[in-house]
Amino acid sequence: MTEINRDKQLSRIVLKGFKSIANCDLKLSRVNILISANGAGKSNFIGFFRMVGQLLEKNLQVFVSRQGSPDALLHFGRKTTEQLEFELYFGNNGYFATLEPTQDNRLMFARESFWWNMGGEREIGRGHFETKAFIGTRTGIDEYVLPAMQQWRVYHFHDTSDSAYIKQPQGINDNAYLRPDARNLASFLYLLRNSYPASYQRIVKTIRLIAPFFGDFNLRPAPQNKEVIELEWFERGQDIPFKAHLLSDGTLRFICLATVFLQPEDLQTETIIVDEPELGLHPYAIKVLASLIRTVSKQVIVSTQSVELLNEFEANDVIIVDRDEGSSYLHKLNQHELEEWLLDYSLGELWQKNLLGGRPAR
Repeated sequence: MTEINRDKQLSRIVLKGFKSIANCDLKLSRVNILISANGAGKSNFIGFFRMVGQLLEKNLQVFVSRQGSPDALLHFGRKTTEQLEFELYFGNNGYFATLEPTQDNRLMFARESFWWNMGGEREIGRGHFETKAFIGTRTGIDEYVLPAMQQWRVYHFHDTSDSAYIKQPQGINDNAYLRPDARNLASFLYLLRNSYPASYQRIVKTIRLIAPFFGDFNLRPAPQNKEVIELEWFERGQDIPFKAHLLSDGTLRFICLATVFLQPEDLQTETIIVDEPELGLHPYAIKVLASLIRTVSKQVIVSTQSVELLNEFEANDVIIVDRDEGSSYLHKLNQHELEEWLLDYSLGELWQKNLLGGRPAR
């Protein structure tokens, strides 16, 4: 198992009172594959990272409002859970927060602080409604923690319908990063082709592994408006460009995934979070995806329902999410404890036999 970059990647998460997660204390490695039954809480764990992203953009109260109220975020509501607490560790540094519901249906910071293993907790405020993290502690702790957290994006490529943003014209300069739903895929690939040709060619060659008919992208500003670009592609050996809607859903999703994992390292987030990437993928495409996950140098957190994807990893990479009496419990598998079983069965087979957990409760 590859060690993570302890200063920039999430090494441990303590989460209490968030949706179905009453209490979670989890150490993370470089590769983290979450599996569970439907409704066990895997999506809630991934959703926590979305909340942190909104918190750091000072949109916490907007996020709470869109969720319905603080009671939608607190485990069984405020009558059961008085506070939402989390501690995020990045090796020797960390960020802590405790959020309390108010009478006017907001979440208030009851505690917000940074942490350093040599100096302990440094509080930066309480009683405020949007983060004060950017004020900092004048200790340098925040310089390790905040940039990593600000980069978190949960990639989710489920919408490939005719009206999906990824198939629509987009601003050609919207290319600072690949957006979570890949709505700016064409402009981002345009940037890679022009500024990072080696990474761009790796993406194209990897797409051809699962779609041999694919030749290349046709990336050009729109003739009527040079500020706009649309995703187009060529079939191999042909020179007539096709629109994105002529790609299958699975192929389009794989293009997004290949772009995430093969983009230049200096553009990648330190922690790559992907929600159910296997949707619509051929089993061979899932094998290629697993190879991308294993070889990327960044930390990866992936939630999946795919037996084929699970089979490509080791037990130590896997996090089980189980649910009992309305509460989600997360724990890592232990490779050593499963060694005898793994002589005869794959991880996926053990999951199907209900020997790992992460299956519907009887």
